[in-house]
Amino acid sequence: MINKHYLLLLFIWSSLIIKGQEDSQTGVVSGNIQAIGQYYQEDTLINAALPEHLYGFNGFANVNYQKGNFRSGIRYESYLNTLEGYPTTFNGTGLGYRYMSWSGDGVGVTIGNFYDQFGSGMIFRAYEERQLGIDNALDGIKLTYEPTKGIYLKGMIGKQRYSFDDKLINGNGIIRAIDGELNLNELLDSSNSWKLKATLGGSFVSKFNTDNNTTLYNMPKNVGATCFRMNLRYQKIRFSGEYVHKINDPYPDQDKNFNYIYKNGEGLLLNLGYSTKGFAIDFSAKHMDNMLWRSTNVNVGPTDLLIGYLPALTKQHTYNLAATLYPYATNFYGEIAYQLDVLYKIPKKTILGGKYGTSVALNFATAYVPERKFISDMGSNRNSYTTSLFSRSDSILFQDFNLEIKRKINKKVKVNLNYFNFVFNDDAVKVAGYYKMIYTQIAVLDLTYKINRHHSLRFETQAMWTDNDKGDWLFGQVEYTFSPHWYVAVLDQYNSGNSDLNKRIHYGLISAGFINGSHRFSLQYGKQRAGVFCVGGVCRAVPASNGLTFSFTSSF
Repeated sequence: MINKHYLLLLFIWSSLIIKGQEDSQTGVVSGNIQAIGQYYQEDTLINAALPEHLYGFNGFANVNYQKGNFRSGIRYESYLNTLEGYPTTFNGTGLGYRYMSWSGDGVGVTIGNFYDQFGSGMIFRAYEERQLGIDNALDGIKLTYEPTKGIYLKGMIGKQRYSFDDKLINGNGIIRAIDGELNLNELLDSSNSWKLKATLGGSFVSKFNTDNNTTLYNMPKNVGATCFRMNLRYQKIRFSGEYVHKINDPYPDQDKNFNYIYKNGEGLLLNLGYSTKGFAIDFSAKHMDNMLWRSTNVNVGPTDLLIGYLPALTKQHTYNLAATLYPYATNFYGEIAYQLDVLYKIPKKTILGGKYGTSVALNFATAYVPERKFISDMGSNRNSYTTSLFSRSDSILFQDFNLEIKRKINKKVKVNLNYFNFVFNDDAVKVAGYYKMIYTQIAVLDLTYKINRHHSLRFETQAMWTDNDKGDWLFGQVEYTFSPHWYVAVLDQYNSGNSDLNKRIHYGLISAGFINGSHRFSLQYGKQRAGVFCVGGVCRAVPASNGLTFSFTSSF
């Protein structure tokens, strides 16, 4: 049965659209649709998922309406049955998102569901990442106010989306948040003469939650966090910094050193960059400790009811072996992390640059466990340990050195060379199931040959070498594109170095697709290995599968 609040919203929403259509200046309707279905086949060799229903389907459609300063929209979702590896909190079919908003005279009002983010997101981020099964949209009221140019104020209150079972289901915790941002140039430099560009911001977020399932401790029902941030830019130099402090917020944990501890949490994120024509360098540093931040204090899924987002200082890789075998997931307990990016364009018509120039990108990222001094106060204050800013231990979590070289050989041939060197502590990160240190190297050759204006071939080969976990891997792919509508690709991933000869398996896959403007339809058939899929340091496990998958996306 559809919730009565949905019926009321639908009635108001449809009435406004009808009225807009009756007016001389009608509003605009827009949206997008996505559908993914998978038929599962038995494959005992790879222990493929074989659900009882044999067929999984995930789909949704967003429909938005805008007329002047007024906007409204709904999202219809369908999970029949949910794709394997997707969170089980997504089930059934119905309305999962609805909102109405109005803005004018410097004031904005939104009621219903909405997404937002303060700063980097450490203190607050309501967002959707459908590939990971993440949707923690806030359901409530948001107000924005711009009293004068350069001053931006924001306040909101609501509950987070927790699950979906034929309808939207929110968590019990209530989030209250305010944010302010001051753009000094817009406020004070009306002539735009300042070379220094400066923005300052601050936030306060609190939660009220009574989901406390223990009588052993005096659990706080109100927990607050504060954030200060700045962004500076002077000609070719830029700097940003953000500090977040969260008061005690105990959670249950299997590790006795973190089980219901009352230690405050803190996070510091710094970034310094320089860029000019043909060259750019960027350095980031992060200290994060005990910053797990949910609207509940009971055990839930890893990505459920998260108030804050813990960004990973790692490059988001796209090549198969580098992106899926040992992706780094942000450590909830804390980490000291650094990242360096260097980009350089070797000038064209030089010996190294060639006729068209050569692009070189170097990236180095590493993360360590913070140095912690554990103390014997678990019978009193329950802080468990002490630590200090950027004080790291010798326990490495992850290290990634990678180099990318792109070069256009001639009008028909482009080549992309990549090298990766990983150090991966799976005992701490726990994405591979190996639970030991992993040392690996990966090389990639990506070659594109343009046959003519509409036809091109792309060859991709990858190799990984390691003495750890499942050993060496090989990957190969051939993709043929005949523009502007069609493509077909064949790929194979082979565990060539597995110590168990029976597990040296080929994961072959063939895919094809049709693209027409904003509409895309694709089919793929074959094996997919079990692994972990990550975006921005947030991951979900993906089971092995064998079968046929189709997908359709469209926007209007």
